[in-house]
Amino acid sequence: MEYINAFLVVGIISMIGQVILDNTKLTPGHVTSIFVVIGAILSFLGVYEMLTEYSLVGSSIPITSFGNALYKAALEGFNQNGFIGMFANLFSKTSAGISGAIFFGFIFSLFAKVKE
Repeated sequence: MEYINAFLVVGIISMIGQVILDNTKLTPGHVTSIFVVIGAILSFLGVYEMLTEYSLVGSSIPITSFGNALYKAALEGFNQNGFIGMFANLFSKTSAGISGAIFFGFIFSLFAKVKE
């Protein structure tokens, strides 16, 4: 049942993104940014925790989990060091993912052909 719940959560989030792309003039970058913000808002409201309990790893796969991680890191920094700690701790939980994206983006750009 855990696999089905994870599949359903990821599938529904992906379906929402695809519907937005198909029916609006928003670019994939816009939709990605919107989903990061939605993930942070859902985390603030406590909904993302319920989603994580339901789908386990399924909620950590889509881009909404990045917003959740940013929110948690900022809140942890705020609780430890006040307002300035919120910004100092912001990328502590997400730096590995960001670094990986930059590294692998560079590696793939070496082998990809530019479309003309």
